[in-house]
Amino acid sequence: MTDATATAPTARVAPQRSRHALDWVNIVGITFYHLVALLAFLPWFFSWTGVIVFLVATYLVCTVGINVFYHRFLTHKGFQCPKWVEYTMAVMAVWSFQDTPARWVAIHRRHHEHADDEPDPHTPFVSFLWAHIGWMLVKNPEYARNGVFARYAKDVLRDPFYRWLESGWPYFGLIYLQWVLFFVVPFGIDWLAGAGAAEAAQLGLSVVVWGVFVRTVLNLHNTWAVNSVTHLWGYRNYETDENSRNNFVVGYTSMGEGWHNNHHADPRSARHGHFWWELDVTYWTIRLLGLLGLASAIVEPNRHRLDRKERVITHTPQPS
Repeated sequence: MTDATATAPTARVAPQRSRHALDWVNIVGITFYHLVALLAFLPWFFSWTGVIVFLVATYLVCTVGINVFYHRFLTHKGFQCPKWVEYTMAVMAVWSFQDTPARWVAIHRRHHEHADDEPDPHTPFVSFLWAHIGWMLVKNPEYARNGVFARYAKDVLRDPFYRWLESGWPYFGLIYLQWVLFFVVPFGIDWLAGAGAAEAAQLGLSVVVWGVFVRTVLNLHNTWAVNSVTHLWGYRNYETDENSRNNFVVGYTSMGEGWHNNHHADPRSARHGHFWWELDVTYWTIRLLGLLGLASAIVEPNRHRLDRKERVITHTPQPS
C-alpha cells in the first residue's frame, strides 16, 4: 500500500506544441452551438416540453450515443450487439456533435496509448484549456485519413456505414436532420392539437434550443471534462502509468465516465464504477440492453488485471 498523496506519476514537462492552422469548422460549429444554447435564458424559448425532451435526449443521445456506443462499444469492444442496434446508436452519437465514429475512436485509442504524454491529443500537461477544448480548435495533420486516424480506427473504417459517414455530407446531414426533427415533430403535434401556427412554432423552437443545443453543449463539456478534469483532480483507486483520476462531479454528471482511473486501469471493461459510491449509469444501461437481448458478451472488470496494479487508496473516499 502507498500513500494516496504520493502516488501520482511525476508531472511531465509541458510539451511544446507546434503552431497549426486554426480549424474553422470546429471553431464555427462549437461557437454556433454555444450561442444558440444561450437562447435558453430567454423566457420565449422556454417550455416544459423542451426541458423534458432535454432530459430524455441527454440520456438517449449522450449517454447511449457517446458513452455506450462510441466509448465502451466501438472503441473498447466492451460488449456486442446486433447491427441494427449498433447503427441506431451510431446515429445518436453523431447527433451529439462529437465527430465521426472513426475519428472519435482513433483519438481516444491514441489517448490511451500515450496518455498524458506528448502524442496524447489532449494531454493536460500542455494546459487545462488545451485538454478541455484547445486541441480541437487547431488542425493536426497527424489525423489525416492516411495518418494515425487510419491506423487507430482501421477496424471501424472497414464498415461501409462508417466509411460513408466519413465522406462529410452524411455526417452533417444527420446533424441537420436532427434539428429538423426536433422542430417538426413538436410543431406538428401542437398544431394538430389545435394550436395556432405561431404557438406551435414557439414550442418547436423551444424543443430545438433545449433538446438539441443546450443538451449538446452540456454534454460536450462533460466529455471534455473527462479529458481535462479527470487527469488533474480526483482520487486514484489504482496505480497506473499516467495521471488518470476518479472525479466525483464528472463521475455523476457524465453518467459514469468520470471514474477515469478505474477505466485506465482496465480499459476494456464495460463497467467503470468499481465501488458502491461510483454510480455508473452507462454500465447499467448496457446491462439493461443485455436483459432485453440487445447486448451480449459484456466485459466485466478483470480482477486478475486489477490485482496486478498496486492499490492506491487505503480508505473509502467520501464526496466533498
